[in-house]
Order: sequence, then C-alpha cells, then structure tokens
Amino acid sequence: MPHDDKIDSGVSVGRSDLSEWRTRAQRFEAEIAKAVVGQERVIRLLTIALFARGHVLLEGDVGVGKTTLLRAAARCVGGAYERIEGTIDLMPGDLIYHTYLAEDGRPRVEEGPVLRAGENLAIFFFNEINRARPQVHSLLLRLMAERSVSAFNREFRFPHLVVFADRNRVEREETFELPAAARDRFLMEIAITTPTDAEARRALAFDPRFHDGDRLIGGLEPNILSYAELNDVGHAIQSEIKTSEALERYVLDLWQAVRNPAAGGIMIPGVDTQRLVAAGASPRGLSYLVRAARVAAWLDGRNMAVPEDVRAVFFETMAHRIFFEPVYEMRREIIARELIDALFETVAVP
Repeated sequence: MPHDDKIDSGVSVGRSDLSEWRTRAQRFEAEIAKAVVGQERVIRLLTIALFARGHVLLEGDVGVGKTTLLRAAARCVGGAYERIEGTIDLMPGDLIYHTYLAEDGRPRVEEGPVLRAGENLAIFFFNEINRARPQVHSLLLRLMAERSVSAFNREFRFPHLVVFADRNRVEREETFELPAAARDRFLMEIAITTPTDAEARRALAFDPRFHDGDRLIGGLEPNILSYAELNDVGHAIQSEIKTSEALERYVLDLWQAVRNPAAGGIMIPGVDTQRLVAAGASPRGLSYLVRAARVAAWLDGRNMAVPEDVRAVFFETMAHRIFFEPVYEMRREIIARELIDALFETVAVP
C-alpha cells in the first residue's frame, strides 16, 4: 500500500535519467514562474515537495496566489486535480460522495472529489482547511498517511497523490486548528506573501495576462513532470544522493538542539529557552528533512547533500513540528524563526 513515509518504485531510474529529469524540473519551475511571479523560493520548495513525494500546507493572506500556484503546478504535473472548500458544515462524507435528487425524483449518489478521478488523482487541494471540522481532518489524515480511503465496501488507492492544503491566516472565526498529528503529516509548511519586487508588483497590478486566471493557466505547457513517474524518480533521488557521516552528525545535532535548545546553548532575547519547547520534532520530521535536503542537492546538480541543503529546507520542514509552551505559542511565527536562526548560529557546521 502506498504510504507517504515510503516511496514505492516499480521502474529503475538511472543517473542519466535523473540528469534528464533535473532538466525537466527546471522547465517545470520556469513554466510555473510564468503564472506566479516574484515567488521563486516558493516555487523551488514546491518542486522539492513534489519530488520528495510529500504533502504541503500553504499559508498566506487572501489573494497572494496560492490557488494559482497549485493550478499551475497541477497542469504542469499532469494527472487529475481536485479541490474542496473547507466550511463549518463540511462533513467527512462530502470528500467521498455527494447525494442529490435526479430528474425522476429518485435519490442518486455520485463520487466526490477524492474518488472522482480514481488512481489518476495527482493533486488534491483542500482550501481553507482550518474551517473544516476535526472529523474531516481525521479522514484527511488517513488519506495523507496511507494514500487510500475506504468507501462503498471497498478500498480506493491513490498512488500518485500529493495533498496541498491552505490555511487562511487572516480570519479566525469558525476555524479549527489542525491537530499535531495532522500537521506532522505535512512534509512542509510554506508561507506565501505578497511579492516585494517592484516589477513583480507592477506586473500583477497592470499586466492583463494576470487578470484572467483560466487563460493564464491554460497557456502553460502541460504534463512536464508526468505525474505517474514521480514515485520512481523520487525513489531514485533518495537512493542516488548520498549523505556523509559529518552531515549526519550535523543533522542529529540540529535535531537535539531544537528539542532542547537550552542544553544546546541556544539563547533568544526575551525567551526562557529552558521553558520554550513543549515537544520537539518527531523522527518522521527528521526523515522528511533529510528527504527534502537530498532533493535540494539533486536540483542543484550535486550527488551528495551538504549543510546548505539542510538549511535551505529546515524552516519549512521543521518549524511546524516544534510545539511551544502556551506562554510563547501566541508569538510562534516570530519565535520559531528566531529559534532556527539561533540554531544555525550555534550548532557547528562540518
């Protein structure tokens, strides 16, 4: 059974194939950048997640391009793209099926967004996930963890599925915070903000091609990454990109320091680091960090991961797995960044 902690592979992908796939990944990033301007780092992180075969939680204000980014990615990946809106009245069954009265007055049952495309489902977008009830989160957790659901007395599998969810940071009414178990299933949490580049801002405001989303997405090259092959490519990347003993010690030192910052000599102004962390990153989180770092190294043309690869993905893969004591939780975003910056300054780099 496919599982987001394992990358299943049925076809061998060699080094020469990985070189060709790197070129395709670069084409993918360039194509996405035509639709989403001023977000180069976000696009790179999205690419890493796709090849690492991990799920992604997007955070950002309304209208910064989260949906456009995912629609563009879905077109360039190929396969089926489905989405659902998180609402207070959404029930778990709404992901699986919906009922209606047909013209003859009889009730009908049709497959919902998760089942509609079957095994061809490549990207599933859960918009405003924090508006959905915990019962819905539970079903989504199984879908993410096992890439399967049970319905109509049978099991449906989605071997190529990557889940993307969006959390609106502005409105807090009628919202439900994601439980720790659900957040830990996301490979990354990626923040998307309004571009700071003046030219990107000008283009978004005045260039007509950004005002028609359907036409913009329709003009992108489709199926660049060929979704049905990504599991095999992801497996090959993890097998081919090596880690040295020195890098492994560095990663373990970072992990220990983030779980017990005071013991690691981490100091943050105005924060008692002895009382800061209630729970540190899980072993699964550490494996996700290494998986993402290997993909980052591959995208940069190296056959061995280096500390810069770890640092490049550390915040997005680890920050949401660090749980602070309640007194610090309200300032999570700022303190998490300060903690990780102090971590990099304190833990020795090999």
